[in-house]
Amino acid sequence: MPEQAKKGDTAQVHYTGRLEDGEVFDSSDGGEPLEFEVGAGEVIPGFDEGVRGMRVNDKKKIEIEADDAYGQRIEALVQQIARDGLNLGNEPDVGMQLGLQLPDGNEIPITITEVTKD
Repeated sequence: MPEQAKKGDTAQVHYTGRLEDGEVFDSSDGGEPLEFEVGAGEVIPGFDEGVRGMRVNDKKKIEIEADDAYGQRIEALVQQIARDGLNLGNEPDVGMQLGLQLPDGNEIPITITEVTKD
């Protein structure tokens, strides 16, 4: 019987990440599997924990709470940004993810949640 995945093992997994409404937000479908060291903090905690105990060729559905993923949505961080401030080559779409460069040179991920005419 194949060994179960445990801390320190290298795991390779194909996955499909879905929101509660079933919308796919990320997937390895059609690409290479995600490779990471179990327990090393390379993936979100809920995903890491969900892979532990799996064996080669296992399939598993994992439901991950916000606190074990990217955290709760913080409304105070939601901001309106003018289109010309986005420096896009095309029209923005809801769900589009971008990197926003901060004055200190660091980049933070942002997600477009609404597009208005202005």
